[in-house]
Amino acid sequence: MSKRATVDDIHATALGMPHVTVAKPGPRPVYQVGSKSFVFFRTPRPDAFDPATGERYDDVIVFWVGSEGDKLALVQDETTPFFTTPHFDGHPSVLLRASRVGEVSRDEIVELVQDAWLAQASARRGQTWLREHDLDSS
Repeated sequence: MSKRATVDDIHATALGMPHVTVAKPGPRPVYQVGSKSFVFFRTPRPDAFDPATGERYDDVIVFWVGSEGDKLALVQDETTPFFTTPHFDGHPSVLLRASRVGEVSRDEIVELVQDAWLAQASARRGQTWLREHDLDSS
């Protein structure tokens, strides 16, 4: 298994993908491909909060996923720190608190960011990237 993931791994992987722009540079960047967000750092919102204190989480990161099945696989696995909220019902994304990024491996975070990019990139860009990395496109 690879080393534990860091928030810097998320930034580096997102920025390393082709055709990426940063819509909101700064402490809460929004990474986009073709004007579509694929990873973004949210401001505190009422839907994601500490159940014990009611305090809004100020470190939520949103990752797009390829399908509802991909989302469910991540959020229903109690061994992972991924979650969702009712606000994201029907939305192809999963949430992760920055404070819990180290609970997953760097390889898993890299794959999650790459999959998020693939979920939002055009079919042509996605196929090109997969081909250049000798990955199966199915």
